[in-house]
Amino acid sequence: MIQERGGNQEIAVRVLKYDGTLHREWRAHVSERAESLLVLDAEFEEEVNHSRLGLIRRGTVSVEYYWLDRWYNVFRFLEPDGSLKIFYCNVNMPPALDGRVLTYVDLDIDMIVFPDLSIEILDLDEFEANALRYSYPAHVKSGAHKALDELQSLIETRAFPFDR
Repeated sequence: MIQERGGNQEIAVRVLKYDGTLHREWRAHVSERAESLLVLDAEFEEEVNHSRLGLIRRGTVSVEYYWLDRWYNVFRFLEPDGSLKIFYCNVNMPPALDGRVLTYVDLDIDMIVFPDLSIEILDLDEFEANALRYSYPAHVKSGAHKALDELQSLIETRAFPFDR
């Protein structure tokens, strides 16, 4: 059972492509669980050079917000000194939590939210290409576009988790 708050339970996060193939996987710790919201803490074990974000240093902390009933998640990247680097949002099918494994299907659309809350939407072309490649049903395409709209609304109104 996941502890409600301040827990230290480790879980695996598995990101799949629409056809079920594994895309990424990492370990994180549960820091909060409230209704459909699951908050995880993770740390980059290696440096990553991202084409749009630049260098994400080893030790960068990722506070990850997953809703088990929403088509997106939000990562708050913190520099090793604790300052906000960016928010990184993923559009995905609602995740499933099975014991100590959180799994979700990535739908390719990403959004960078800078500290001033300006945004950059990424990979719309990749979403469209994979919608054809994997024959996304209408409800998947609709869910992805609604998720993007909802994220933009949360950012514009500075609602959780963009209020921190």
